[in-house]
Order: sequence, then structure tokens, then C-alpha cells
Amino acid sequence: MGNCEAVATESTSTGRWKGPAKSCRSRDPERHPLDPADGSHVARSTRPISAIPDVPSTIPGMGVRRGLRESPEGAGHGCEGARQAGSHRMFHRWHLRHRKKGGRGVGKTKRGKGTKLMAVADRSGLPIAISAQSASPHEVRLVESTLQSRFTREYPQRLIGDRAYDSDPLDERLRRRGIELIAPHKSNRKRPPTQDGRPLRRYHRRWKIERLFAWLQNFRRIQTRHERYLENYLAFVLLGCIVIFFRTCF
Repeated sequence: MGNCEAVATESTSTGRWKGPAKSCRSRDPERHPLDPADGSHVARSTRPISAIPDVPSTIPGMGVRRGLRESPEGAGHGCEGARQAGSHRMFHRWHLRHRKKGGRGVGKTKRGKGTKLMAVADRSGLPIAISAQSASPHEVRLVESTLQSRFTREYPQRLIGDRAYDSDPLDERLRRRGIELIAPHKSNRKRPPTQDGRPLRRYHRRWKIERLFAWLQNFRRIQTRHERYLENYLAFVLLGCIVIFFRTCF
């Protein structure tokens, strides 16, 4: 794109002179003495400047690389030549590649394709477990795999979640591991309630996990996934967790 503009500027400077021919005679007689031979002024009228097609380009090879024309007549079609880049197919700072986009851990959702980031935070809002997986499965199916990738040796005693974690099978599986699940019931629940009002008092602390995700979204490399491999994206997420830990504790 930038090369298009440079070539156009150059071709304009070497084009045909459209202005009228002017004489170089000066009104000051002292600065232009007379010629003793014929009694005329030394400075005569100038000729109209014609186009010089033999002048080489100041930037050689640039028009050829970008798919532009070298002749001044094709300067106006420079951007059109850039669109028809030919075999090189290169634009400013990015390339066109003939391959399918995607990667591991990319799933379809109602809003499109994406990657789901699961995290578990402690009472201070610091991450103790985090994982990046496909966005297609429900959160209930990703809780146990997230706990397996924890940073601590022991499991947390209580796990607070929103209404999406209201699942009796998940509650039973976590109870076997010694974890108490605290999640409010859904409005369309048909089974008998299993949550008591006293443990639900801890539900107001769930804002700390929301704050953790707000901290993680401050990093552009975590907010939007650009890596093809899931391991590389998870490495940036863990690096962001380390930065959050140092900012909070030191």
C-alpha cells in the first residue's frame, strides 16, 4: 500500500510539464547585461520541458515486487496492480496463505467459534487452577479437568459457582473428592432442592473470580487468541497469572 503511494509520487514528478512556457527575462537590466555580438540579452526564452522517459526510477525494483507497472503511463493503475499481486501475493505487513484457519481447542458456540477459559480463584482472588479448552462443552463438564490442572497440592474445600453449575451429578462427583459445591438453583429446576440457605451466604464472594477474569482481559494476548496451538495460548495465560500474582503480593 505504501509502495503504491511512493510510485505514484515519483511518476507525477517525471510527467509532462502542463504549465505554459515562460521567458526568463528579468525586469532588472543590471543583472542581465547585453550580448556584445547581437545586442540581445544573454538569458533567452526557455523551451517547454518535455517528458523524459529515460529517467530511471529512484526506487528500482519496487514496482516489480509489489506487482506494479514500471512505466509512467501505468502509474495511475498502481493500486489496481497491487490488488492483482500475482504469484507474490503480499500486502502491507501481512501475507495471504492458502490454508485453513483454526487449531486445537476451538469450538462452535452461538456467537461463533472460540476457546473457553476456566479458572478457580481463592478467597483473595488469585488463580489456583486454570485451563483453556474448547468452547463447545458446557462448564459442568470442564470443572474436573480444571481442578486437575491446579497449582496447589490439595483440592479446595468449597467451590462457588453461578446457576450454570447447578448439576446434581457434578455435586455428587465433587462430594466424593471432598469438595462442597455452592451454586444457586435454576428457576426451571424440577428436582428437590439440595442447597441450603446457610451455605448460599458465601455466594456473594463470587465477584472475586469475576475480578480475576477482568484482570486477565487487560492483556490483549489473552483476551483474543491469536495462536494456532492451544499450548502456546495457555502459556500466555499462565504468564498473565504470574504477573497478577506479583502485582498483588509485592
